Order: sequence, then C-alpha cells, then structure tokens
Amino acid sequence: MPGSNVDLAPRVIEMIARELHVDPKVLNLESTFEELDIDSLDGVNILFRLEEEFHIDIPDRLVREATSIGQVVDNLSLALEGKAIVKTEEIS
Repeated sequence: MPGSNVDLAPRVIEMIARELHVDPKVLNLESTFEELDIDSLDGVNILFRLEEEFHIDIPDRLVREATSIGQVVDNLSLALEGKAIVKTEEIS
C-alpha cells in the first residue's frame, strides 16, 4: 500500500533518529545505513524498536536485507500487512 508507506515514513525516521541520537531532519527515505554509519548492533536495536513501536515480530531478514531507511519502511509495510507474525499479549 503506497499510502501506508507515506504514513509510516515519519514514524520510522523519528524512531531511527532517536536511536542514533540525531536530528530527524537530517534523515530521509534515501538515507543509507552506510551513510549513517549504522552497524549490525544499531540494526538490531532498530529492529527491536520497530517491533516495540508497532507491536509485531519482524523477521530478521527484512531488516538485514535493507540498506536504506526507505527499504526499512517498505519492509515494515510488508510486515504490517500480515507478512510477519503479530505478537500476542499474554493475559494473566
């Protein structure tokens, strides 16, 4: 859904900016992980933040295959469309 990517982009950019401790204005969909010096540990932390933010499990490969913020948004959109397992909350 193209419209949903547009809605997701600002949230993902804001979340990545918080994780990297940078101003979100310096990030855009074309920003690459290489440009941002995002290493594998940063990638794992971003994955965890996305899962917390959107309450879903995201397959690691969806993040490992991404090389830019735009690809993260696209892959997250796929996950939200049901291509990932939704977390279930245990009721005590």
